[in-house]
Amino acid sequence: MRLGNLVPGTLVKKDVQSIRERRYENLVEQHTDFSCGAASLATILKYAYQKDDVTEEKVLAGMLEVSDPQVVLERGFSLLDLKNYISTLGYRGRGYEVTADMLDEVSIPVIVLLDLDGFKHFVVMKKASGDRIYVGDPALGNRVMERDAFMDAWNGIIFAIVGNGFDQQTVLLSPRQPLTAHRLQDVFSPVPRQKLLDFGFRHADLF
Repeated sequence: MRLGNLVPGTLVKKDVQSIRERRYENLVEQHTDFSCGAASLATILKYAYQKDDVTEEKVLAGMLEVSDPQVVLERGFSLLDLKNYISTLGYRGRGYEVTADMLDEVSIPVIVLLDLDGFKHFVVMKKASGDRIYVGDPALGNRVMERDAFMDAWNGIIFAIVGNGFDQQTVLLSPRQPLTAHRLQDVFSPVPRQKLLDFGFRHADLF
């Protein structure tokens, strides 16, 4: 946005962002009813592994090559389909069962499956902190879920993408904070190397 005549002879430029742009900031939006898994994968590949050319369409096409199209049309993609696809890219898929009291220890962005009023939906869980879960929802955009609501919808499984090139300072770990002073206590830091090893990374992946 350009603002003129504020000071005679000057032109002021100010970057602005629409509400929609803010909603889908650092997030790949899904465009079909069954591509939430593809969009979630694309989000992590693009923003945690710096694969700038990745798109929902490319991931979707690749996933269809390693899955049964008829099953996908009837039930959607499964975590196994996600795992099979990323293995073709040289990454490893790791599924973990996580208890409620361990949720805050998840220190990398992961994919989770939520049951939203009977609708199975993949989203990116960026961070759990206190009573909030930061979620990148490819259908609804970036949002903060109350922990109780998240726990009611979540199946207790996280899916991590592990491999070379992970950005320990990925923007996915620094979601925008609610604009209230008492929320500023949250600190988002680069992922410590030891925590990456705990999630299945190898030393060779980190150099």
